[in-house]
Amino acid sequence: MRWLRQFSVRLTACFCLCITQYGVSNAQTGTQQVTPTAPVVQTAAVPLGADQPAMPAELPQAPSAERFPLAVAVPPPAEQKVVIEADKQSRNGDRLLLQGNVSLTYGAYRVDADRVEYDEATGELEATGHLHASGANNSESINASHATVNIRTETGRFYDVHGSIGMRATARGTMYTTDNPFLFTGRMVVKTGPAEFEIYDGTVTSCQLPRPDWQLAAAKFTLGGGKARAYKTTFKLLNVPIFFLPYATHPTKEGERQTGFLIPVIGQSSTKGFVLGEQIYFALSRSMDLTVGAEYFSRRGWQQSATYRYRGAGLNFVQGHYGGLLDRGFVQSVTDANGNTTNVFTNQGGEDVTLSGRYDLSDHTRVAADVEYLSSFVYRQAFTDNFNQAVSSDITSYVYGTHAVNGYVASLEADRYQGLKQVTTGQQIRIFRAPLLEAEALERHPGKSPLVWSVLTQFAALKRTQGTPTTNGFATDFVGRLDVHPRMSLPFSLAGFRFRPVVGLRDTYYTRSRTPTLLPGPTPVEVQVPLNRLLTEAEIEVRAPILEKTYDTGVFSRLLGLQARHTIEPELRYRYADGADDYLKTLRFDMTDVVTNKNELEYGFTQRLFLRPSRQHECDAGETPTETGATCGGTRETLRWRIVERTYFDDSFSNVLSIGRRNVLDNTLDLSGVAFLTEKRSVSPIVSEMKLSATDHFDVEWDMNYDTHAGKFTQSNTFIDFHAGNYFGGLSHARLNAPGRFQTGTTTSLTSDFSQLRVLMGYGTPTKQGLSVAANAGIDLKLAQVQYGATQVSYNWNCCGLSVEYRKYELGSVRNENAYRFNFTLANIGTAGNIRRTERLF
Repeated sequence: MRWLRQFSVRLTACFCLCITQYGVSNAQTGTQQVTPTAPVVQTAAVPLGADQPAMPAELPQAPSAERFPLAVAVPPPAEQKVVIEADKQSRNGDRLLLQGNVSLTYGAYRVDADRVEYDEATGELEATGHLHASGANNSESINASHATVNIRTETGRFYDVHGSIGMRATARGTMYTTDNPFLFTGRMVVKTGPAEFEIYDGTVTSCQLPRPDWQLAAAKFTLGGGKARAYKTTFKLLNVPIFFLPYATHPTKEGERQTGFLIPVIGQSSTKGFVLGEQIYFALSRSMDLTVGAEYFSRRGWQQSATYRYRGAGLNFVQGHYGGLLDRGFVQSVTDANGNTTNVFTNQGGEDVTLSGRYDLSDHTRVAADVEYLSSFVYRQAFTDNFNQAVSSDITSYVYGTHAVNGYVASLEADRYQGLKQVTTGQQIRIFRAPLLEAEALERHPGKSPLVWSVLTQFAALKRTQGTPTTNGFATDFVGRLDVHPRMSLPFSLAGFRFRPVVGLRDTYYTRSRTPTLLPGPTPVEVQVPLNRLLTEAEIEVRAPILEKTYDTGVFSRLLGLQARHTIEPELRYRYADGADDYLKTLRFDMTDVVTNKNELEYGFTQRLFLRPSRQHECDAGETPTETGATCGGTRETLRWRIVERTYFDDSFSNVLSIGRRNVLDNTLDLSGVAFLTEKRSVSPIVSEMKLSATDHFDVEWDMNYDTHAGKFTQSNTFIDFHAGNYFGGLSHARLNAPGRFQTGTTTSLTSDFSQLRVLMGYGTPTKQGLSVAANAGIDLKLAQVQYGATQVSYNWNCCGLSVEYRKYELGSVRNENAYRFNFTLANIGTAGNIRRTERLF
């Protein structure tokens, strides 16, 4: 079953028709090339003959049995020839009588039949017996009992028809040549042009005939001008009439779309109530569209949405989305610390706007943006359908332009960070960098010297707000910062060892500073006193020769392959920096501002295990391995394990630590994403990253931080993925026990302590016929609570399918929801329901 797409409905519904390219080969005997001999003029249709079946009055008149009434056109250029193949041929002037395995080909258009009467002068023919017409112009394939056709103009009338457009028969089966293939039947099909049809007393579907899962039936279907139209149609499911459509239309050109209504959204939720929504799709042009809609929540109010999309040349694009809720709120009971219960009115409405895009001005210059505005974190937590988004507390936005030529890069950027600081009150931190000018020269050699130099220069206007800004609070006005960072290195090798010594300067100037206060203590205050920080840097990195050994796997060869190679890559780096003596006076905006003095040594190693397929020498020789179960292919990295640690020779970090609180410095950020500095220490946690690809169907990854100073794992992330055939599963566990970030009330949390488990398992795929089942869950092991869970069950027939889903959200007092959803899909037509593609579990 092909994947199902949304579709637009004009007035009440629509059906999909599409035309693409299709080529047919010739394979008969008795070939004769016929060249047009005389010009012809256009003629009118002859009245209906007595030997033709009766038709409604509005249908085009049928031909006489003795003449060719179809409109004819001026013959094509002389180089275009009609190729004729038949077992028997006879001639009477310009008329040919062809019998037995007859085939007439004109360019890419071809007609096959048992018996054909053909007029060389006009290109008209009458065909009977196993009639089949095909054309490359639209991948059409028509089978009929008899027909009158003009092979040059690709026009004609076909009777007792079943056919298809956008499909091609291959040795392996049917291949779709368009996203919207369809099949049709009809008492008569009038082909008025290469890409124009009229189907009378017929049906259309995207399912395989003769027993389609669904079909539209009507007295007349019209295909032309890039659109398909039908009046008074009946939709049938499993041959049972379901509903009546007065009018239906759909674009038929490749890549064309049409303005119209989408299928309504229907659902049920324990917090939203009954959900009913509708959207209107606007095809603004070939490269842009707009979807506007609204949903009514019977318990909460109205939700609005709008999505704009533009796709230009190359990688250029723009995509914007607006979502908002006019929440009428609800009343909930709240119990305070004294046990008193009060009724509190809660409104969770809000707005969320996103905009992203990119435009390449040239091969070296581009502008890009990724912007989001969120009016309320509670709104997103309460109403978003994405669990990861619901629990996220950070929003970043940026707009930038960059120009890069020959290793020189210049850029202009504006960005904004929005983060939740205090959960109970909703207090937020906002950091702005606008503008940020940056010029960088990437590493290069001065002349023919072995030296390598680089420089990064940056100017930024910065602002930070936290809580309620005051005139002497944090960055009520923008602060200017100029940072210049040149570096010089001399890479060289000696006795198999590789060395990279580096020296550098870093000069940073601030237009303002702050009072040098350690926390806990008085809140630092911004002062209008400039600050200049000049840092001198020295660094050397040493890479030892790789240690490696190859093993024969012996009795494990069938599992591991013929050979296994183990490598160890040691690494060592020493860093020294001095000059950041005014760290406590520095305002904090980003990583540039947390630079400190350094005197540290980093050491570690990376282990890798490579497996070589069995009988590799036969594979190298281009032979098929003789050993049963052996496969050809290159060596595969099965195991990678990196371990690194740092020793700090200055355990006080130049006396800049706030004891008992989390401290974030640049030399901890580039080692681990987990904060660990709360007091003096001489050794960092051990950082381990391990990935195991045991087979093509099984992967394991384990990343962890072990703090030898505290004697515990401060962070551990485990990921397991399995997929084999139609079965798949995944498990992830995240454990964090590290210095905290958030505040609860007026008290700073000293430790972030949580343990989260995610589970996914299922059988099937979105395109699999028959039954597919999947389920996932997010579990808080500390609270022994399922925060999120979902189950989907799908059943696909040949070209339609049904999916049902149950979702559960447990996000504290903000959200406790049970939601029920469904989707009914028609192949290449659309989807009715409210399970979005990005939310599927398969």
